[in-house]
Amino acid sequence: MVDLPEIRSELVNIQALLKGLNHTLGLDSLRDRIVEIEGIMSAQDFWNSNQAAQTVIEELKSLKTVVTPLEEASAALEDLKQLLELAEEEKDPETLNEVKTELASLRVRLEELEVRALLSGPHDDNNAFFSVHAGAGGNDACECAEIILRMYLRFFERQGWKAEELTWIPGEEAGLRGATYRLRGDHVYGYMRSEIGVHRIVRISPFSGRRETSFVGVDVVPEYDDINIEIDEAELRIDTFRSSGKGGQHVNKTDSAVRITHLPTGAVVSVQNERSQHKNKALALKLLKAKLHHLEEVKREQEQDNLYNEKGDIAFGSQIRNYVFQPYTQVKDARTGHEVGDIQRVIDGDLYGFVEAYLRWDVARRQD
Repeated sequence: MVDLPEIRSELVNIQALLKGLNHTLGLDSLRDRIVEIEGIMSAQDFWNSNQAAQTVIEELKSLKTVVTPLEEASAALEDLKQLLELAEEEKDPETLNEVKTELASLRVRLEELEVRALLSGPHDDNNAFFSVHAGAGGNDACECAEIILRMYLRFFERQGWKAEELTWIPGEEAGLRGATYRLRGDHVYGYMRSEIGVHRIVRISPFSGRRETSFVGVDVVPEYDDINIEIDEAELRIDTFRSSGKGGQHVNKTDSAVRITHLPTGAVVSVQNERSQHKNKALALKLLKAKLHHLEEVKREQEQDNLYNEKGDIAFGSQIRNYVFQPYTQVKDARTGHEVGDIQRVIDGDLYGFVEAYLRWDVARRQD
């Protein structure tokens, strides 16, 4: 039996949620900006500067990823209102069930948009540099680092992001010692800042056959368009080495890979994806500048202690999330308390629930 008052109540709630989102995201101003950009793009000299044109096009695309879903949700809600009225008049339980199902689907879509409204950080719209590295745990940690990286690569694919491999350093016997990727897409840093920290994995080791605990570190730095930061080359140690990727014909046979160490801070970056040492060095310097600039911003915002408490040493007691394969299966975030019993689903890239929980927790923490 269909509960008509429940359906009406849910429709009212969704209408209120949509209205709140329209206000929070500034739908009217976003529409005005789209009209303004379309006017700019219609000008005869628009393509005189390809780089400037691409920047404008990217802005338009980003705006439409917010506006279009809101407009589609509003149209869907109006259709459901009319369908509900028709079902009530005809006392049609089948149509009422259809309205109930569609309302549930619409709520999910709006809640995803609501999460986007939480992406209000100064760099949440930025692309990012993402790195994963094995911590305490030897060969097990290296293999777990590869598992965690594969999980993220699947998450990136679900998000529709582009992931460009910059560095891949294999473990001595198995797995992965470290890897760095450049991520491009919508709100990359906003979503991925939730993943910064130590990830603890508990499983039966394929090496010892015993239950082992391993640790994997994840770091994410926003990619800045323009960084006003000068680096004294005397403070840098630059090493070149042969690319040690996953093997095959794409691995360089010359010392084109570049590792740069910033001596005052100890920050280390490496890039090996290009065959040209010059290109690898340029990109490594860009990544280093992004790291140093990010640290300076954190200092200015007086959040350095919080950031390092979240990251800490890659060992026991500093983890932000636990992945337990044995003796039961569970993934639980130590900050938000969000947990999932189906660990395979998470390892296959279903991380959205953890990201959403973090964004809500982070907003509440900052408000407090």
